[in-house]
Amino acid sequence: MARETELVGGASEAQEGSRALRYAWYVIGVLTLVYVFSFLDRQIFSLIVAPLRRDLHISDTQVSLLQGFSFAVFYTFFGIPIGRLADVYNRRTIIVLGLVLWSVLTVGCGLAGTFAQMMLLRMGVGVGEAALSPAAYSLITDYFPPRRLATAISVYATGIYLGSGLSFLLGGIAVRSAATQEVWTLPLVGAMRPWQLIFFIVGLPGLLLVPLLLTVREPRAGRARAGAAAVPIRRVFTYIARHRRVFLLHNIGFGLLALASYSSAAWIPEFYRRHFHWDSGTTGIVYGSIVAVFGCLGIAGAGWIADHVRSRGRANANLLVGAVAGVALVPLNCVLYLAPSAVWATIWLIPAAALTAAPFGIAPAAIQQMMPASMRGQASAVYLFSINLIGLGVGPTAVAFFTQHVFGRDSAVPYSLAIVTSAACALGAALLYAALKPFLASLEGLRRHIESGV
Repeated sequence: MARETELVGGASEAQEGSRALRYAWYVIGVLTLVYVFSFLDRQIFSLIVAPLRRDLHISDTQVSLLQGFSFAVFYTFFGIPIGRLADVYNRRTIIVLGLVLWSVLTVGCGLAGTFAQMMLLRMGVGVGEAALSPAAYSLITDYFPPRRLATAISVYATGIYLGSGLSFLLGGIAVRSAATQEVWTLPLVGAMRPWQLIFFIVGLPGLLLVPLLLTVREPRAGRARAGAAAVPIRRVFTYIARHRRVFLLHNIGFGLLALASYSSAAWIPEFYRRHFHWDSGTTGIVYGSIVAVFGCLGIAGAGWIADHVRSRGRANANLLVGAVAGVALVPLNCVLYLAPSAVWATIWLIPAAALTAAPFGIAPAAIQQMMPASMRGQASAVYLFSINLIGLGVGPTAVAFFTQHVFGRDSAVPYSLAIVTSAACALGAALLYAALKPFLASLEGLRRHIESGV
C-alpha cells in the first residue's frame, strides 16, 4: 500500500512537472512572438533607404542614425532603470507597457515629415523596446532549469530573426504593393507615401498582442521577489566590478559580433540594390526568407549546442560557441560581400545568416548563468546596453562612414560591409576566447556569493 502511494505520488509530481514545463514553453512562445514584433518595427528602415533619402532630404549617414544610433542610445540608457524595475515589479506589466509605447510610436514614424521628427520618434521606439528583453530574460530564467537555459533563451531570441526576416519579407511585399501608386489615402490620416504606409502596416498589429501577454503569469520565484526592495544599482555594479574582466570581455566580444550583425541587417538590402541592381521588393523577399529560416536555425542550434557542450563539463560553453562562430564568420563575410554575382552572394548568405545569429541566445544565457537572481534584470540591461550601443549604435554608421567618407561613392557598400563585419568578428572572437578562464572564475565567485547569503 505504501508502495502504491509512493508510485501515485511520484506520478502526480511527474505530471505536475510536465504541465509546468509545457506552460514554460507557452511563455517562451508568447515572449518570442512579442520579440518578433519588436524587430518588425526595428528593421523596416533597411528597405526604405532610397525613399527616405528622397523625401526627408537626408544622406546615408543620417539614414544610419535613424536605423541605429537614435534608437540604440535610448534603448540602451533606458534599459538599465527598466531592468532594475524588472528585478522587483511585475515583469509582464512592464513588457505590456513597452509594447504599447513602441507600437504607437512606430505608427507615428509614418507621419514624420522631417529628419528631426523621425529621430525623436525613433528615440521613443527605443524606450518602449527597452522594456522587453531584461524582463523577458528574467522571466525565462525563473521558468527553466539551468541545464535548459541556453536553449530556452535561444528559442526566445529566434524572435530577432523571425522578426527581421518577416520585416524584410513582408516589407518587400508591401513595398511592391504600395509602389503601385505614388500616394495612398487612409481614413483620418489622409494622403501618404508608400514608405509611410509601411510603418502603419508593421506598427498597428503589435497592439493585438496585449491580450495574449496578459495570459502570462509571474512564476513563484518572481512573486516571492515582488514588492521586495530592488538591489541597489551600486551593489550590482560592485558585483560586476569584482568580475570586471569577464564582463568586459563578454560584453565587448559579443557586442562586436552584434556590430557585424546589425551592420549586415542595415545595409544588405542596399548591397543588393546598389551592387546587383535588385529592386527592394525582390531583396526583401529573398533576404527576409533566408534570415527568417536560417537565422532561427542558427540561434536555436547554437543554444542547443552550448547546452550539450555544457552538459559534457564545459561550464563556459556559451562563450566557446560564440568564439567559434566569430572565427568562422571572418572568411564567410569576405566571400559574401565580394562575391562575383548575386547568386553566389545569396549562396554564401545562407551560412552567414545562421552563424551571425548564433551569439544572440547564448550571450544573455551566459549573463544569467553568472549573476545572482536578484540582479539578473539589471545585469541583462547592462549587457543589452553594451551590445546595442556597440552593435546598433556603431555598426550601421561605421558602414555608412566607410562608404561616404573613405571610398566616397555609393557603389562601395560591398567593400565597407566586408571590412567592418570581418574586422568586428575577428576581434570579437579573440575577446570571447580570452574570456573563457575568467568566466569559470566568475562562477566560483557566484557560488561563494550565494553561500555567504549576501
